[in-house]
Amino acid sequence: MRICRILNGMWQVSGAHGSIDPSAAIEAMVAHHDRGFTTWDLADHYGPAEDFVGQFRQYVTSARGPDALAQSVAFTKWVPNPGPMSRATVERAVDVSLHRMHLQALDLLQFHWWDYADDRYLEALRQLDLVHSEGKLRYLGLTNFDTARLETIQQAGIPIVSNQVQYSLIDRRPEVQMAEWCLRHDVKLLAYGTLGGGLLSERYLDQPEPRAADLTTASLQKYKRMIDAWGGWDLFQQLLGALKAIAEKHQASIANVAVRAILDQAAVGGVIVGVRLGRSEHLEDNARVFDFALDLEDWAAIDRISSQSLDLYQIIGDCGDEYR
Repeated sequence: MRICRILNGMWQVSGAHGSIDPSAAIEAMVAHHDRGFTTWDLADHYGPAEDFVGQFRQYVTSARGPDALAQSVAFTKWVPNPGPMSRATVERAVDVSLHRMHLQALDLLQFHWWDYADDRYLEALRQLDLVHSEGKLRYLGLTNFDTARLETIQQAGIPIVSNQVQYSLIDRRPEVQMAEWCLRHDVKLLAYGTLGGGLLSERYLDQPEPRAADLTTASLQKYKRMIDAWGGWDLFQQLLGALKAIAEKHQASIANVAVRAILDQAAVGGVIVGVRLGRSEHLEDNARVFDFALDLEDWAAIDRISSQSLDLYQIIGDCGDEYR
């Protein structure tokens, strides 16, 4: 499957990041598509995200013909509450997403499970694999599974192509064991949280630590807590300073450097960058990610800061453990 390696993340339309005007959202989706950002990451529970994909597809097909969507792919998620995973339950969930997105087959369904103690996630994946074999899914992936469960799923003979996990210059837990496992088994990581909800940017360089009231989106709140666990605001300012120097060297932005650093990891298939459709756009800045590469000197500067941080793997656990 061919994708744009910067995926448009649609958590931002779920309601936790401010109101979104549907018409403006569809216009923004067309603008992203026209600029080459043709890969969408969403979920069944991200508010109207699946509906937006369906409306976007209808609009482009009507205005330009079906061939205009040849490069467009949309990755959704299924996040059920643990329980019996019958064929009817699984297929009904797939059919709902197909209907909302106006698709004959889902490009990639990413499956999440809340409770490892309930091993019916394996039955859900077996049923999804059957749905895949019948043509309703092109590929099957995971969201926020840890390395031990990846091994369990692989041993069960269920073909998984990806695992979506938090991965950034703040949270480098995938490097402990998951990335190596993924390389051995040809599973790609799709990285989210790479910009810390916008905290990894010039906007927060040389700024005082934000108060709770200043953290106006769910993303800012979530990733500020991650910074606190990683080493705190003072160390974060040192990281931003180092990234700013690297960015100036490459005529890029802090956000560009933060994304490039994760894209360059061998196990990473793509980085998810949130889009606040119709509210704020960063198309030109995001495109600069593809114009430069980090060198050994850049990585030495980053690692000097990272070496002073706390070990999030020891504090939180493996990828996805923050949700369990």
